[in-house]
Amino acid sequence: MADVKLTIAGRPYDVHCADGEETQLLQLAAAVDEKARGVQGGTEVRQLLFAALMLADEAQEAKGKVDKAEPQSDSLRAAVALAESREQAARDELRAAVAREAAALKELADLRSNGAAAAPAAPSSHDRALRQIADRIEALATKVEQFP
Repeated sequence: MADVKLTIAGRPYDVHCADGEETQLLQLAAAVDEKARGVQGGTEVRQLLFAALMLADEAQEAKGKVDKAEPQSDSLRAAVALAESREQAARDELRAAVAREAAALKELADLRSNGAAAAPAAPSSHDRALRQIADRIEALATKVEQFP
């Protein structure tokens, strides 16, 4: 047990507290002393009464603010979770599109190496497919960049 000497409203008090809590007790006493000194007139007991009432009012207001903030933080957490799941879905879709593009490019390279290179240079269905895949990749990349 620790002994702490406090001064509140000009009057000294000896208080016992658990070891290690001395600093907190001194800070609390300073807050009570500040409120008590702010009350003009009246007896010491009246000053302490009004100081206690003002501190209780401040504590109640702070609790009310915390209670109001909790639902907002819950909805923010839900929004973040939704955004993260959408981001992951977009990343998965992008990986799948990249895999399809790689497969199409490999198929195109195989066709060219097997003599298909002698075919006319007109746009083939593979070229259209590759352009569509490239467009999808660009669109997905744009979506992913928009995620926070």
